[in-house]
Amino acid sequence: MTALEEFTPPPPGRKASKEVRRQQLIDATIVVLARKGFSALTVADVAGVAGLSVGIINFHFDSKEKLLADCLSYMAEEYYQNWQQNLATPGASTAEKMQLVLLGDFDPNIFTPDKLAAWIAFWGETQGRPVYIEICSKYDEEWSRSMASLCEKLIHEGQYGLSAPAVVRTLEALSDGLWLGVVSTQTRGKKTTSPVEARQALQAALMAFFPNHFQS
Repeated sequence: MTALEEFTPPPPGRKASKEVRRQQLIDATIVVLARKGFSALTVADVAGVAGLSVGIINFHFDSKEKLLADCLSYMAEEYYQNWQQNLATPGASTAEKMQLVLLGDFDPNIFTPDKLAAWIAFWGETQGRPVYIEICSKYDEEWSRSMASLCEKLIHEGQYGLSAPAVVRTLEALSDGLWLGVVSTQTRGKKTTSPVEARQALQAALMAFFPNHFQS
């Protein structure tokens, strides 16, 4: 049995709606990306994991490129909605919103082994990078603006004398690095960094930048 066959789900009923079929194919694409990467992914692999025919994929997505683009759009929108919900938490202070948004990168609904590996496939492979930039640039820019706004408020409140853009770049690099570190440990067979440990690292960074707002 191959690695992909191990993840073949039972197909939904024959009368599944168009939306259900599309989601089934996107979920299967995430699995294949996680196992084979961007350049090695084939439509046949996705069809096999989804338990559907190649023709069904062509009907819903027209091409492999469209399938991959829609898969990335789905993950980007899911990530966006996750941090937007955290940012809009009723009654949360500026510091609490900062914490919720940043530590939310490791919420179980978006931080799964397959989704993580799929993100890395788009980030790290030459063929996947242009697709990532085209689809995700606007999402990344909005995240940076929102985080900068929170940082500016905290810096003003605590009189920290920090540069908000520099703090945002550091926090973003730390979060991205923790994601990459998880993939690295999985690939090398080392102990995987847990979401709890990742949140602890991010919390330590917040405490270092904003000691009056974040304490042990």
